[in-house]
Amino acid sequence: MSAPLANVPVHLVTGFLGSGKSTLIRRLIEQKPDGERWAVVINEFGRVGIDQAMFAERDDLVVKGLPGGCLCCQLAFVLQASLVNLLHRHRPDRLIIEPSGLGHPAGLLDVLRGEGFDGVLDVRDIIALLDPRRLDDSRARHHETFLDQLAMADGVALTMTDLATPDQLKAAQSWLSDFWPVKRWIAEAPHGALPLSRLLESRRHAGSTGAASSAHQAARPAAATLMLEGVELREPEPGRPLREEGASLGHATLGWRWHAADLFELDRVTRLLGELPANLRVKGVLHTADGWKLYNRADGTVSLTGTAWRRDSRLELIGEAGHLPDAKVLELELAGCLANR
Repeated sequence: MSAPLANVPVHLVTGFLGSGKSTLIRRLIEQKPDGERWAVVINEFGRVGIDQAMFAERDDLVVKGLPGGCLCCQLAFVLQASLVNLLHRHRPDRLIIEPSGLGHPAGLLDVLRGEGFDGVLDVRDIIALLDPRRLDDSRARHHETFLDQLAMADGVALTMTDLATPDQLKAAQSWLSDFWPVKRWIAEAPHGALPLSRLLESRRHAGSTGAASSAHQAARPAAATLMLEGVELREPEPGRPLREEGASLGHATLGWRWHAADLFELDRVTRLLGELPANLRVKGVLHTADGWKLYNRADGTVSLTGTAWRRDSRLELIGEAGHLPDAKVLELELAGCLANR
């Protein structure tokens, strides 16, 4: 019989929408010590679930996607059940959790420090990601969840530094220096590159859990029923995509999943996505005539890379409630981008 798990290091990687959390985690995995098995839990506000497509399958890595809401409120019950199952089946040496960009760490810490995980999980440094360019938007500086994510963090990784100006980088460092308590560390992480030592040498998160924002607290009463039936996604049929929509915390999501046999024309679909409003967060994994591609657009910056994902094509749009495009119109336009329509 296996010995009971004890003090499994847990690392929370938080950050607002588009700050590069999945990229940073992937770069950390590239540095994983031989002989360690890691588990990564990825929470996406959208209902489709795309970020897990960034991770190739391997024996020493378990990736669990939890789409369709926020771990700290709407999916707290799902998270607890998923963690019990994951720990029992895979017995990881280290656990990394990526909350939704709209997630609040306080509610998540309540789960991880709850009675069911006492002595089993050891919550280490909370790492918050910050794109220095976001501070140019006055709305970000006053966004409750955005500020709480940074306030609760033990360390801050400055991402997208290759796209930020020296003045933006200096302003971000100065702004962070005013937080109390003082951050244990602030480090630049260009292209998501953060030294593994930030995990291996991390200390126990000693801060109190604090309180989630009023918006998150209001969302908690629905937690017992919301999305419990939606964790296992239905399979789409060829030529008949499944649409998923949701709204909470002042934001809305719109997404689709297509059968793996549906084939997109790469130039046509990227042109269509590029014409969407610039303030939308857009990400997708698409089977194209040029192979399987991972599409990612955040704050106007687009990346297109290859992916090992082969299960189905997925697309997700996230924006402020009331500002998403018409679902039926966009679905028809996307159908026009299929090579085998």
